[in-house]
Amino acid sequence: MSTTVLARPRPAPADAFPTQTSTTQADTEAVLLRHIPSNAEQAPGLSKASHMQFLVRNLTQGFPARYVSQDASQPWLLFWTIQAFSILQVGLDPGNKQRMINKILTAQHPDGGFGGGPGQAAHLLPTYASVCALAIVGRPGPEGGWDQIDRKKMYDFFMSLKQPDGSFLVAHHAEVDVRGIYCLLVTATLLDILTPELVEGTASFIVSCQTYEGGFASASQPYYAASSSSYPEDLTDHTPHRLLETPRPALGEAHGGYTFCALAAWVLLLPFRDDNEVVTPEIDVGKLLRWLVMMQGNEIELGGFRGRTNKLVDGCYSWWCGGAFALLEALGVGKQENDAAPAKEGESLTEEWADVDDSLFNRRALQEYILYAGQHPAGGLRDKPPKNPDAYHTLYCLSGLSIAQHRISPSDARRAQIRNSWDATRFHASDLKISESVLPGGIRQKIFEDALAWAQDEGGSIIVGGSQNRVNATHPLFNLTITHTEGLMGYFYGQTLSPHSSRKPS
Repeated sequence: MSTTVLARPRPAPADAFPTQTSTTQADTEAVLLRHIPSNAEQAPGLSKASHMQFLVRNLTQGFPARYVSQDASQPWLLFWTIQAFSILQVGLDPGNKQRMINKILTAQHPDGGFGGGPGQAAHLLPTYASVCALAIVGRPGPEGGWDQIDRKKMYDFFMSLKQPDGSFLVAHHAEVDVRGIYCLLVTATLLDILTPELVEGTASFIVSCQTYEGGFASASQPYYAASSSSYPEDLTDHTPHRLLETPRPALGEAHGGYTFCALAAWVLLLPFRDDNEVVTPEIDVGKLLRWLVMMQGNEIELGGFRGRTNKLVDGCYSWWCGGAFALLEALGVGKQENDAAPAKEGESLTEEWADVDDSLFNRRALQEYILYAGQHPAGGLRDKPPKNPDAYHTLYCLSGLSIAQHRISPSDARRAQIRNSWDATRFHASDLKISESVLPGGIRQKIFEDALAWAQDEGGSIIVGGSQNRVNATHPLFNLTITHTEGLMGYFYGQTLSPHSSRKPS
């Protein structure tokens, strides 16, 4: 039996003036080249057992000493670990779930939000990680974690961070960062504490963070008009009435992590858009799409993603960049008919185009990068060889693998199911104590629908290496499974969700 030998991929273009950047790029290509199998018929495998052992070892024996630098990220370490379990289709026993619930609740700050560990200051990023971890392992009732979240104090904490330009500090006396805004909006969406006053001006701020390349930076520089009560003396006034519309230059270069968070935040804010408003801020979707497409590496880079222009590919951007393409579908970019429709009379549905992938990025190539280069031989996943695995890259490589395997997009059929079962009279018991800012019922319903209308198209799955490599689908907005997202939101919105109907190939 003959075997097919793969042709050697061409290196990235270079000139006669080597720099540290071009030299490092060439070195990385040489390393990645060694991970391309010589036999084209050799199917790559996902070493699920090895990755499970890596995760279980961290969970039961504790993280290695080098993780002491992550002392302010303890909720993140738990989230990265247990969401990786979820993607690998592994559940946790009740005893370990309770241990995690108890651990997470020790990080809840007495004045609202969660810190990076017991006794640490509240911060938007570990607040997201804590709530998402509780979505996975928590439950309603005493000691279940969900009812122990102080939503009123969390809302007050969020409002205390709000800035006149619509942005948020990530913590008191800290900086503005669009990643913090994403974490805040995810948390507020999951817990049903979004209000008009909370998000006032935030969409405009997100638009201002888009750079000339098309991706997003971490923040923008606001400028204010002179007034008798000039900023920053009046810190109690959260309205951005002194803010100048221009200039609002983006700070820094476009980055994969910032771009995902900005785009997801934009999608989460869509229910607040006024369709009758004449002038609304808009992101430049065309420039964003171009930038995202250009972030995927070429053949010699195995189709991995880089996070910035002229940088090296890195496994974590499998999620931060790869995951952004699913979010674009919520804006109508590359949107397909996501619910099966019968053939018209006289038409026949042939299998001629059954294997055509019309995705906006190369899903097969991204899977190959993760399977060939992202996996460490001893378990766990990594940035790229020869680096060691870690909890962060293990989750985001697996999340990227999931988003490349499965097509999850807003489904009109699922939205109709949610709309038909919506009960406007039902709220969580503590909802009336959260804020004086009234959220119109129609917007509250739309927030719920928009977040949960995402569904998996089974006919759109592409599994490189065979079905044994299949992982669970994850929600493009939250990086939680659909089941965990629906469980938490259904509880806090007081709604009962009907089961998903099967989505056929379109």
